Amino acid sequence: MIVGTAGHIDHGKTALVKALTGIDADRLAEEKARGITIELGFAYADLGAGAVTGFVDVPGHEKFVHTMLAGAGGIDLALLVVAADDGIMPQTREHLAILDLLGIGRGIVALTKSDLADAARIATLGAEIAALLAPTTLAGAPVLPVSALSGVGIGDLRDALAQAEAQAIRRASDGRFRLAVDRSFTLTGAGTVVTGTVLSGQVALGDQILISPSGLSARVRGIHAQNRKAEQGFAGQRCALNLTGDGISRDAISRGQVALDPALHAPTRRMDVELRLLATEARALQPWQPVHLHLGAAETSARVIALDGPLLPGGAGLAQIALDHPIAANVGDRFILRDISARRTIGGGRVVDLRAPLRRRAAPERLAALRAMALSDPARALAELARHAPVDLDDFAHDRAMAPAQLDRAIADSAVAVIAGTRLALAPAALMALRDGVQAGLAGFHDENPDLQGLGRERLRLMLRPRLPREGFAGFIRAEAEAGRITLDGAFVRLPGHIPQLTPTDEALLAQVLPRLGGEERFRPPRVRDLAGDLAADETDLRRILRMAARQGRVDQIAHDHFFLRATTVEMVAILRELAAAAPEGWFTAPGFRDRLQNGRKVAIQALDFFDRLGLTLRRGDLRRINPHRIDLFTPDGS
Repeated sequence: MIVGTAGHIDHGKTALVKALTGIDADRLAEEKARGITIELGFAYADLGAGAVTGFVDVPGHEKFVHTMLAGAGGIDLALLVVAADDGIMPQTREHLAILDLLGIGRGIVALTKSDLADAARIATLGAEIAALLAPTTLAGAPVLPVSALSGVGIGDLRDALAQAEAQAIRRASDGRFRLAVDRSFTLTGAGTVVTGTVLSGQVALGDQILISPSGLSARVRGIHAQNRKAEQGFAGQRCALNLTGDGISRDAISRGQVALDPALHAPTRRMDVELRLLATEARALQPWQPVHLHLGAAETSARVIALDGPLLPGGAGLAQIALDHPIAANVGDRFILRDISARRTIGGGRVVDLRAPLRRRAAPERLAALRAMALSDPARALAELARHAPVDLDDFAHDRAMAPAQLDRAIADSAVAVIAGTRLALAPAALMALRDGVQAGLAGFHDENPDLQGLGRERLRLMLRPRLPREGFAGFIRAEAEAGRITLDGAFVRLPGHIPQLTPTDEALLAQVLPRLGGEERFRPPRVRDLAGDLAADETDLRRILRMAARQGRVDQIAHDHFFLRATTVEMVAILRELAAAAPEGWFTAPGFRDRLQNGRKVAIQALDFFDRLGLTLRRGDLRRINPHRIDLFTPDGS
């Protein structure tokens, strides 16, 4: 368990941690000289629960709230410190507001310096604190009077913390690894060390990790978990990682970066969020209001805009944040917003989407998707998203730091349907509607355009709802074709039973052409231009009719200007098979084929090239052989 202190300056946070652990968390000479905490301090102790409890001691001075925020992320329990002599002070309120915005729901209030107050003062202050906590996530937290100087109440506080440690819910460690870096330093004999709280997953000796957003790659050669040497570190533990790798140094890694599984590296500069504006704000959130964003240990300037109407003081809603610098984040991460001068906390919330769009950010369908994304349970979020639009499963898992097994469970629990041939998911009803849309769209197109071979793939994609991305749509229609529900014909899609129909006028012209392609001259048919001249027909129109006849299987376009009767094509295939059967190992030559056709080399080569393109023949230099896997192209019985 990680315990984080909070409270006003000089209320005894560091002294209290020392009384509990025996460790002075003030590690800087300046801190000792000034008597205040400037940097984060860390201490560890076994409080009697059989586990090591980690303490993060944060500054209480208003000038160092940004440092406090760097330590507040990832804590399991808040130890709110209020001095009995001063009572509730400005930083008490701000720190409590921060804890509330971060969603920290477990806490204890330590009423320090209780030896300086009488029983009446203690009772009055306890009631004031309870009232202050009532509207927050720490409502009902126990208030324990203590004195680090005399030791009064320290035992009771230690017992309460030990009980909290024993009841702590261990964070699941089956996600992908993320550690929020809050310190980087060089240790003699070891090299570069980073410390932080493991937000998800686990890390082991020898693991290859990545520092984000910088992109530096590193290997873990040493681990201390909860201040003890270890071979692994798990979610919920404070860890120190000894790193090695090209470019890895103390100066190359700074507070706010994240050590993570390389698969998670995808820094963002724009994200959609759930945002709550504190009631203490004087006015509503302004469009593209400049702010300071704190997420984990990271800090950057940013601009924020409400998405679903004005965001008033004390209100909550969806918003988009544009960052001045990229950060490593995940869906569900908590953040804090402070004003542009970094003097006061104005609000905070939770990350909903790392792929925030620039356009139509507030469209109704976009807001509906964001509300689905905001659901904390991955299976519920996946199910709700898949009702309206296809969900990219890999992106969904990536943005939530989910391991493959976690994604599989979410898919099963959500009962979504994975679209065959893709990594997209839809609700079963939505997938059925998509399939029905394909059938209805193609049927309507064929009715209106009986002479066309089919509908263009992209046009069909744009017609359908829900709309699939191009790559996903390609996989979807391939799967639909394999299932026999549609037929793919080059760039076109048609229903299996559809055959392009010629108009009576076209049929009449074709009836004049076909006899000219047969007979003794069938292996050397006239060119299209010659046919058009002989029949006084438009050449372009004649080519269109012949190509449609090819799609009907009546002729084959061997070359640009030569169409053969299908019966002639079948006859040529038979000749090829005879040549292959008589040739050594089945490899025959083009001259042999030419001689059998009693035709010129040019047309013979065009015919062979046609069979090469279809995959019926396999070429090796000047030799060819029959591809047994494609022989049924012109012999449907497979003989």
